Amino acid sequence: MILKTPFLQFTLDTKTAAWSLYSTQENAPYLDGVKMRLHYQTPRTWHGWRRKSAQALKTFKDPQITGPERVSSPHGDLQQLRLTLAPESCGLRSTLTFALAEEHPLFLWKISLENRGDRPVWIGKIEMLRAGFFPKKTFLPEAGPITLRRNIIPQGQGVVRPHPAPGELAFFSNGWQSWSHTGSYGADEIYRQTRLGFFGAPMWYNAGTPLPKKPGYLVSDMFGVLGDRQHRSGILAGYLSQKEHFGTLKARLDDPLYPALYLWANGDQTRLDPDARMTTDWAAVQFVDIDSPDPLAPYVEAVTRENGLSALTPALAKPRTASHRERESDSRLPSGEGRGVRAEARENTTGWCSWYDYYQDITAEEVRANLGAAQEIKESLPLDVIQIDDGYQAEVGDWLSFDPAFPEGVRPLADEIKEAGFRPGLWLAPFILHPKSDLAKEHRAWLLRNRWKLPVNAGFVWNAFTRALDITQPGALEGVQKVVRTAVEEWGFSFLKLDFLYAAALPGRYQDPTKTRAQVLRRGLEAIREAAGEEVTLLGCGAPLGPAIGLVDAMRIGADVHPSWTPSLGNHKALFRPEPNMPSVRNALQNTLTRAFLHCRWWLNDPDCLLLRPETDLTVDEIRAMATAIAFSGGLTMLSDDLTKLPPERLRIAQAILPPIGQRPRVVDWFDAPTPSLLRLDLENASGAWHLLAIFNWEKTEKDLELDLERVGLDEGGVYYAHSFWAEESARIAAGTLTLEAIPAHGVRVLALRPSKGQKPQYVGSNLHIAQGLEVADWSESGSRLKADLSRPGHVQGQVILSLPAPPRRASLNQKEIPWQKAEGTLYRFEVQFHGEGELEISY
Repeated sequence: MILKTPFLQFTLDTKTAAWSLYSTQENAPYLDGVKMRLHYQTPRTWHGWRRKSAQALKTFKDPQITGPERVSSPHGDLQQLRLTLAPESCGLRSTLTFALAEEHPLFLWKISLENRGDRPVWIGKIEMLRAGFFPKKTFLPEAGPITLRRNIIPQGQGVVRPHPAPGELAFFSNGWQSWSHTGSYGADEIYRQTRLGFFGAPMWYNAGTPLPKKPGYLVSDMFGVLGDRQHRSGILAGYLSQKEHFGTLKARLDDPLYPALYLWANGDQTRLDPDARMTTDWAAVQFVDIDSPDPLAPYVEAVTRENGLSALTPALAKPRTASHRERESDSRLPSGEGRGVRAEARENTTGWCSWYDYYQDITAEEVRANLGAAQEIKESLPLDVIQIDDGYQAEVGDWLSFDPAFPEGVRPLADEIKEAGFRPGLWLAPFILHPKSDLAKEHRAWLLRNRWKLPVNAGFVWNAFTRALDITQPGALEGVQKVVRTAVEEWGFSFLKLDFLYAAALPGRYQDPTKTRAQVLRRGLEAIREAAGEEVTLLGCGAPLGPAIGLVDAMRIGADVHPSWTPSLGNHKALFRPEPNMPSVRNALQNTLTRAFLHCRWWLNDPDCLLLRPETDLTVDEIRAMATAIAFSGGLTMLSDDLTKLPPERLRIAQAILPPIGQRPRVVDWFDAPTPSLLRLDLENASGAWHLLAIFNWEKTEKDLELDLERVGLDEGGVYYAHSFWAEESARIAAGTLTLEAIPAHGVRVLALRPSKGQKPQYVGSNLHIAQGLEVADWSESGSRLKADLSRPGHVQGQVILSLPAPPRRASLNQKEIPWQKAEGTLYRFEVQFHGEGELEISY
């Protein structure tokens, strides 16, 4: 049977339940002869054990076929086909649903299971896609253990091709939760994983996802991309939601002729009782153009729709003075249909967090001191949220009792924060607890336990092996809701940072064995949203991505930052340097770039805090790289130093990226490098349109880099004016390749590129804001006169660079003459100093 749209053609063999998917374009990726398989266990009454079974989903008898038919969905009309298979011997019946979206280049399918037997069945892996072959060890007496190679590949395994011709295989892997490493791998690379074993693995890795150790054997959570770097095409496979199951993708790249791809839903050995049903989330396949400006958009936006979110168009941030903010206080982005991210949360949240300077040694008086400092600098450094992090509570888990450093609790602080004109924020870790907490001692039945009835290890944090709540236990989830309601309704916090959320999805013996781990976490997050209400901003952290979509307003997308470039613990650096998930600036920036495409789609991205203080192991160039990545991400911008001690030159780095730009960037080399190094933003306002580029040097030494304009999608034969923000250099470029000299180790160049307008005056750049143009509120030309209205918060001092057809005769700002100097060719630098708004007038 066949389904066909302008994008894709799907073929189903109703005799074997194998399917194929082809693009309607030539030389495109394809999947052929894909199989599915179900892993389950049934009871054997004579000894009480369960019998394992891995059954291929195929038709032994005439299947029941429904369709093809057209059905409506959040993705528009679908061409849908349903195949119901005869029950297994245990009574387990499978229904396979396949669909092509008529308006989008997407293939969707899901599997529904129904237990028609008289005994329970325990569901393991539900393999949605098996294409290609993973060699296994076998034993021949004369040769010993060997690995099966391609000359003896079993028939009927299916075929996966990122491109019809062999090429350079690569794989984009998405980590399980916020802190888990995300990035691209080549065919000879090994999947990055921790060496810390049970100290860290429970936090960073999905229990249902294997951790391969062979080069070219790679895994991903929720979605991933198997692609061809040579032919620039690939196959994305994943899930549109994770409300029902955690999804895992496994790829084999070591043989360019015979790649393999497996996709499954983790059943977690969930019990399916007689007459009960279980349905997977929609699985999806998208054929990917790697060099597209937005290569994963069809899939990512389908996830947005599936989870009831309205489509968000990133708003271009405009630096505003206080008067501008007052005039625009009622201006909100339309929410559209679905829940969406609240309008208040969309406004590019900025703020201060207590964690990265004080850690758990925070006191109420130190919060007050930083609140006072934030008030003093608010005009020039507009912050929104003052968030109290870990350390206020008596112990992790005992949220309603307080540390002696907070003798009055946190409610008075919330009141003071609101009175000062900020939003009060609070840190909570609702699903994890310290073993010494009162909650762990008084409610032992609430602890998640393993098959030996011992508390499950939730990772080594706070110098202890932590515990997880089993929120399917009666009273446990109600206890979580009580804490959230107290924080919101009694204490008055409107911003909650919810941390260590993975703890609700650890493997264990849940009180309710009929729920998967994904369902448990999803229910927990729904309960928190219900308790908090729709008006409270929820920031997820340490959270598996899928179950949180549609329930949190913002999401940490990477590891914690740290006062060092690479991970360290105490004085131990070499041992922890390779760790891919531990707190460090390197690891935080990794996911800030590789998950940039999620911003304003699933949530607002949180790249974590910008550290500015001199008393760290970070160089100024590393701090500028961190500031640049945060600015280009378009997401939350939070500071986390003692504001009372920050020197003015460090505060200026923060001023340079505030207000946030708000747009998500194009990550040009997202599939070509382990850590991307080339970002592009396209901006436009009254001064015209321009391209903002960030070029990172991730090496340990200073380096010259070549910027190929064609590589970033620009006209290599065009003429551009370029201004480098941090280096404060300007030039006219007339060649296809630009050499960027002496980029510092772990440093960055930020270039504003504007196509030359010939003999017309034009804005080239500035050192007022990293966007180098958003400060221009209005621009007008009349004869040989130019007028530009500049707008920035607070007191502003710096330079703007203009290209003029003739030398200036007079330049003034707010009707006062200002100095200028010739730079290069037709470029001129003008010294500006104003408060809030400045009217720049130039005659030439």
